[in-house]
Amino acid sequence: MTSSIQENFGLQYHNSLPQLGHSIAELLQFFGANRVYGVGGDFVANLINSLESTLAVLPSSNEMHAGFSACAQAEVAGLGVCLMTYTVGSLPCISAAALARTEGLPVIFLSGAPGENEIAQHALHHTVHPHSAWHTDLNAALNAFKALGIRAERLQGQRHTGQPNIAAEQCLSLLSHAYINRQPVYIEIPRDLVNLATQALSLPANLDALLAPRLNLTGAEFIAAEIIEKLAHSSAPLLFLGEKLRLNPALLASLVQLCKRHQIPYAVTWFAKGMVDEADALCLGCYNGVFSHTIGKIYIETMADYVLEIGTSIFPSDTNNAFGSQTHAIDNHPNKTMLKGTAMWEQDILAVISILDTITQLTPIPRSQPASDFINNKPALIDENRQRLEPLEPLSYANLAKVINAAQITLPRPYIFIPEVGNAFFASFELETLGNQLGRSFFANPWYAAMGTSLPYARAIADELQWQQCQQPILVITGDGGFNFQSNELINLQKQNANITILYMRNNVFHLGKAGNAPIYHCNHQGFDPKILIQAYGGVGHVCQTITELLDTLKRTATGGLHLIEINTPIALEQQSEISRKLNSYIGFKNGDPTAMRQWQSLCGNSQEK
Repeated sequence: MTSSIQENFGLQYHNSLPQLGHSIAELLQFFGANRVYGVGGDFVANLINSLESTLAVLPSSNEMHAGFSACAQAEVAGLGVCLMTYTVGSLPCISAAALARTEGLPVIFLSGAPGENEIAQHALHHTVHPHSAWHTDLNAALNAFKALGIRAERLQGQRHTGQPNIAAEQCLSLLSHAYINRQPVYIEIPRDLVNLATQALSLPANLDALLAPRLNLTGAEFIAAEIIEKLAHSSAPLLFLGEKLRLNPALLASLVQLCKRHQIPYAVTWFAKGMVDEADALCLGCYNGVFSHTIGKIYIETMADYVLEIGTSIFPSDTNNAFGSQTHAIDNHPNKTMLKGTAMWEQDILAVISILDTITQLTPIPRSQPASDFINNKPALIDENRQRLEPLEPLSYANLAKVINAAQITLPRPYIFIPEVGNAFFASFELETLGNQLGRSFFANPWYAAMGTSLPYARAIADELQWQQCQQPILVITGDGGFNFQSNELINLQKQNANITILYMRNNVFHLGKAGNAPIYHCNHQGFDPKILIQAYGGVGHVCQTITELLDTLKRTATGGLHLIEINTPIALEQQSEISRKLNSYIGFKNGDPTAMRQWQSLCGNSQEK
């Protein structure tokens, strides 16, 4: 005769076992999550009831947007959580899961699932099951997430009446995997397990203990000595910071401090834009070869005689490396040391930098005169770069960033920028990203290039700002195509009383990469009025046609509330941003368009793609 847990281990042990749902809530809080984004459903109802007493379980307009908001949450809070029901809810999250995997974001996708007591020889609703099938497939979502290279598991219940299930421990293992490896995980939770007892957990004292940082590599002292030797013989050094440092703010801060202590100029990759304060005297901005519009481009390309490159991608991406144009001076620099950060949580970089700090505090690196001259001259270069704005000049992508930069310096607090993929995104590289309490001032998905993320991202960032009691203004910059992908998320911006300004750049077409006049490129109708739409969601609509109008409107809207500013955006070549003009040439070149091929080859100074 089988025994129960109480009979097997006693009443005291039996009474110490928590319900699985409560353990999951405790685990999410342990990893720093104070809110969850999702869409309800039958299979996830029990889990929602277990979480809502300790976490904010927030609605999204659809599951994909919930996933995108969780991605933004991971960027600003260290961990994101998305909640959905079985298959009809989890499968729409695949795009967000791909984004999280690509950007290296620890996002937890929690899905309700059929109870273990429901599995039988019949098809359950929500299963992917054609009428002609001879078997039911309960693992469609699990297999879909696994196909992306994501760890995906279904929690397991009790397998013997005398033994408690270890579903909570299984969940801890999955959350730890996401946090330590900065990767998403997918967890299915059978609904009949949520209210059942699970084995109690003994959690570490804190997340640092969970990481248990231990570097099983040697040789950091040799690398540090080589770097010091090269810095000592350099007259114009450069520290080039990569996107891997976005999720390691402590290491990033130590690197910036190293630069300040020794007066070493630094720049960041395109994918790292917004993670440092570009107003800092030593910051040379965001660099990407021929596509760069940074004040430090002259120093990077003509003066730097030694580059210390830290935290850049292991495998170079075309977007981040000047689209294969061979114009990226740092890629081709003859005197360079690269610390990619191949150990977990960049512990190998940290080991080298710690030794550098120890040695150079005792024996400072000689100050480099050319670097100092450039730094001292930087304010004059900035003033020269900020050309005088013509008040009545019509607005376009060509002057958009210049106007926003002019408006930003008049505000009490600088913007957090969230550009949508498309022309708006590439025009945004000319924006000046400044320091703030959040630690980031530019959020986009340049690697995965997921259109339709800016409003879900804005929503999550607004939540985090509210959590931190920070009044930073948010500026979303979107084309009409990208906006129409996601306008249903406005309902949640209304519910949270968000303070967000949306720049709605209108040309009624998907223009970036447009190669013809097929209807697929036409994303809008001339009769659509976004000002009326934003009013329906409790916001205020504006139209700006000139530089003066936009400057005045940005100053007014930054004080709070939900605003949409419509700007009619011509698509003539001279009215596009310079980066977009170059990128359209690149896209046409890759697609074999003869005119674009000539433009691209002329741009890069090459007779053929290298």
